[in-house]
Amino acid sequence: MNGSAAVADALIRSTDRRYTVPGYPVTELAALAGAELVINEKTALEYALGDSLAGRRAAVIVKNVGVNACADPLVQAVNQGLIAGVVLVAGDDPEAQGSQTAQDSRYYGELGGLPVIEPDLSCCHAAVEAAFQASEEFSRVAMLRLTPGVLDAQVKDLPVQRADRRGRLANRVWTMNGRATAAEELYRRMSDWSTDSPLNRWHGGPAGAGPAHGKSRIVTVNPVPANAAGIRVVHECGRTFIRDHRRVLPPEPRGPPTTMGARGFCRTFCRNCPYHPMLKILKERGMQVICDAGCSILAMNRPYESGLASYGMGASIAVAARSTKIALIGDYALLHSGLNALIDVYTRQLPMLCIVMKNTRAALTGGQPVPDPLPYLSWARPVVCGAGESRTLECELVVTDTPRTLVVEGVCPEGSSHETIAY
Repeated sequence: MNGSAAVADALIRSTDRRYTVPGYPVTELAALAGAELVINEKTALEYALGDSLAGRRAAVIVKNVGVNACADPLVQAVNQGLIAGVVLVAGDDPEAQGSQTAQDSRYYGELGGLPVIEPDLSCCHAAVEAAFQASEEFSRVAMLRLTPGVLDAQVKDLPVQRADRRGRLANRVWTMNGRATAAEELYRRMSDWSTDSPLNRWHGGPAGAGPAHGKSRIVTVNPVPANAAGIRVVHECGRTFIRDHRRVLPPEPRGPPTTMGARGFCRTFCRNCPYHPMLKILKERGMQVICDAGCSILAMNRPYESGLASYGMGASIAVAARSTKIALIGDYALLHSGLNALIDVYTRQLPMLCIVMKNTRAALTGGQPVPDPLPYLSWARPVVCGAGESRTLECELVVTDTPRTLVVEGVCPEGSSHETIAY
């Protein structure tokens, strides 16, 4: 079989769901893996993160420029964590044979602190399972980098047994700084994981990665294994990522993660926020929501603590559709990058309640004006009600077997600011 068939077989064995936005050089791979076509790459990764929260392993198969489209939730997930493994399969095109660019996706490993695995012709199955195990061990998305030299070549590779682990969500008592500190500590451990990985083989120089030739084989390309520091010549497909990073040291420890208790407070909604009645209903009913960027993220804090997770701007809709079934999003985040996901959810008729807090303001960043989202939502036939209409809210805050959109209109009090709650 060729590399595409081998990786597809490995993905089917190691995952519960697979998503794709096809393109060279991964179109054949995605088809062989039976991946679901999604409206865009960002939505695909958000679906996968939702699967992760529900305990399902998921893969997202995209070409190199597609990695750019899902960069926000990709990097956000590092600090927020996940449960079941998520692997982003990045099909790089170093010679720009069928792509607009010749970018090297391994650099996202450095940017986001991701484990990046690049298999050669002898370890496609083992590399896929290792990527999922790394995702679960380090509670972040792992990347599997593939190039045409592996995808098109004939490989002799044997399946490996699936062995699920369990990641963790960021502790809700950590501050955002604390979450970043905890994520960085896990990245320190990734350096030992890479160095000790049995996927790498050391027989002296030169070394090769992916389909590039070499006596030694480097498969865990981020973090670069410590053994690579002693090898003078490294052959790789694309830019000189391994050569340039082989002497990079892991980050210095920064101490324990900062907690809200140590800081003395957490932030919450304004005292006169019009959405308190809605948030109270969600809490009383024990409805767990996926929060978005903006004010909705405050639902993760006291006194409501209804939010399970948040993966960035416009991400709540697709994540919720595969997990809690309830998305809490502001009007700006919806217009910014949530609409595509809502379209995809309605196309698939996934059961989900999308709650849009319409205040026509970007309230968390200074109250900048936001366009009315209703003209762009008519196709979804949303229910529209005021934030003070308690009876309507009590009737409409339910999840049914079809997608529904509830637009809750409120006016931010002039001169108000977010409250703090002492710990």
